[in-house]
Amino acid sequence: MNRQESIGTDIPPTLTSPGAVAFWAVVVLTGAGAGVGAVVLTLLLQYVQHVMWPGATLIEGVSQTSAGHHVAVLVGAGLLTGAGQILLRRLTSGNGIDITEAISDFAGRLPALRTLGSAVLSILVVGMGASLGREGAPKQVGAVLANALSDRARLSDEQRRLLVACGAGAGMAAAYGVPLGGALFALEVLRGVLALRLILPALLASGIAAGVAWIVLPNAPTYVIPSVPWSASVIGWTLLAGPIAGLVSIGYVHLVAWADHNRPSGWRRLVAPVAALGLLGLAAIEFPQLLGNGKDIAQLAFTNEVTPWLLVILLVLRPLSTVLCLGSGVPGGLFTPSLALGALLGGVLGLGWTWMWPGTPPGLFAVLGAAAVLAATTHGPISAIVLIMELTGRDRSFILPLLLVVVTATVVARTLDARSIYDARFTTREIEELQQERKPAST
Repeated sequence: MNRQESIGTDIPPTLTSPGAVAFWAVVVLTGAGAGVGAVVLTLLLQYVQHVMWPGATLIEGVSQTSAGHHVAVLVGAGLLTGAGQILLRRLTSGNGIDITEAISDFAGRLPALRTLGSAVLSILVVGMGASLGREGAPKQVGAVLANALSDRARLSDEQRRLLVACGAGAGMAAAYGVPLGGALFALEVLRGVLALRLILPALLASGIAAGVAWIVLPNAPTYVIPSVPWSASVIGWTLLAGPIAGLVSIGYVHLVAWADHNRPSGWRRLVAPVAALGLLGLAAIEFPQLLGNGKDIAQLAFTNEVTPWLLVILLVLRPLSTVLCLGSGVPGGLFTPSLALGALLGGVLGLGWTWMWPGTPPGLFAVLGAAAVLAATTHGPISAIVLIMELTGRDRSFILPLLLVVVTATVVARTLDARSIYDARFTTREIEELQQERKPAST
């Protein structure tokens, strides 16, 4: 089923409609539960990362440990991945389903135990250094909770689709402290449509989730960047860099689709992640920036603290590390890895531009590049703009070049490939497999 089908029937009920109390109660409980889940998972990630890589940042922790430690921790993450995946298959019913796939094909239904187990597993291996994002886990918790509450409230399939998307967006909002961005991401990227009639439950769920998370987690921007006014030089750069970011995003989406389609099966589920993460551990001896979700290297690129040569190397190796992890069966998200890829791309493109037209700090180009790739890979330009503004705590200082680079990158990406990075992860799968998963997924 296309994500934009049936959107006319999942209109949230008004306060006087039958079932209104149940629907809005589910929204509130989903938001609160997603906030609690995000807090627990974030604290777990921080604990695992601190134990495995003690240091102020992940890069610092990796840099201070020995080569043998790198390989041992990553091989351990591979063993945990393989054993965890096999155990989840044996102890739970149904097969793993991506949230976007569940909303599109299964009316938002997800196998609860399998999805929650995968969420915890992804947090553990990302904390140990896998090159994937941490946002997948809180999104899964929010989505599973929304699905379970929809069952209890006996809501329609159309309302369930909306609420599962809202739950996933609420989990993301709580994990990153982005209530507006999380709500927009839920509708524009996961639900596939932005409409006024759908935005209120998304905003309420994400707002509650972020508020709950802020009781424990710091209410501060994820990335700290200086205020840099834009100029004619920056505007000129966006017109060149936007289309390039769109093309790079298409290639990245294709790599993700290929990796997801070729995930290991059978006994290879145990061997592949050990080999892949062991290789990543070896590479991290020379390039510790390859480990983790990419948050630290993006921060360094935003503040112009990465050497030109390292920017070029990481522009190639970081996305390959993510694809390597994904293709070996390691669970995790793609949001921060995509943002980090954009930051590196923007930084590299900014190097050449400042050589021809000096005066603009290269870090600004990294921020704009991050927004462009994020928008082009997700096909969510509005949510990408808001997310970058919330993640950095900036509002008007670079809004015009931000709009230009996001629009041009997204137009190029959507014109040449209709798939987003989330669509690509399930549209390549066999139709027969999806049909076999349909029945167990609804239990």
